[in-house]
Amino acid sequence: MIIEQSLSMIFPLLLAPLMLGLINRTKAFFAGRVGQPLLQVYFDLFKLLKKGAVYSRTTSWIFQGGPMIGLAAFIASLLMVPFGGVPALISFAGDFILLAYLLALARFFVVLAALDTGSSFEGMGASREVTFSTFAEPVFFIAMFALARLSNGASLSEFLASQPRLWAPNIPLFFLISIAVFVVLLAENARIPVDDPNTHLELTMIHEVMVLDHSGPDLAFILYGSALKLWIFGAILMGVLIPIKVEPTILGQVTALAGMAVLSIAIGLVESIMARLKLGRIPPLLIGAAGCALFALLLVLRGHP
Repeated sequence: MIIEQSLSMIFPLLLAPLMLGLINRTKAFFAGRVGQPLLQVYFDLFKLLKKGAVYSRTTSWIFQGGPMIGLAAFIASLLMVPFGGVPALISFAGDFILLAYLLALARFFVVLAALDTGSSFEGMGASREVTFSTFAEPVFFIAMFALARLSNGASLSEFLASQPRLWAPNIPLFFLISIAVFVVLLAENARIPVDDPNTHLELTMIHEVMVLDHSGPDLAFILYGSALKLWIFGAILMGVLIPIKVEPTILGQVTALAGMAVLSIAIGLVESIMARLKLGRIPPLLIGAAGCALFALLLVLRGHP
């Protein structure tokens, strides 16, 4: 079990950037282009790590420390995320609350770093990031509470360990929860239809505009942290969506890896067939996801008095 739990940490550290590569290749395929190499994100990371960072005289240690603190928070979050039916390295009652606030800590310091530049554009992106996170976080908590009540568990590992046993008689519940988690994944990772990670227009960006002044290793930390964040939400979604109960447990992780690849292709498909929503339409989307999660929670409470 220790080996499988260790692999649950090694897989994201090595393969998380590959998800971004799969998304980009999927978008290129549907656009009729060859697209960038599948490993382009790795090339970008190595290139950025070899470069020097440029700092404005108006910035402080917050600007320099924000990317490192954010990356550390994402790595710490991985310790509490089960993968492929294997319990997380760290599991305790209410660990999903700490997970949510570690992710919030990473966002907090990225926002602070953006504000530290004194740029009005980055301040605008920071404001949007914080605003939409206030809609996304309740959706995540409601979905987790529904899983907790359904499984009678108190940690993410307990939620997802009982999922194979509960999946067949509760398909509609898991479907509603999966929809909610998928929308949160898109919102938290600045993907279409919430945000476009490839745009360079400051007036339409949310996340990318906050990191315009970062360069070199700092930008590499932000890019790598974004990949890890996508993996974290993807692993949770796979745990909800796929009833993995196979032996030995390494086969469950292989199944989950295949699911992560399919998820990356699905995100690329969504970004290929949809346009970015207007800013005013993003809150209703997140409220709709909250409605799905809340409806699932009400059904659980009705069926499990």
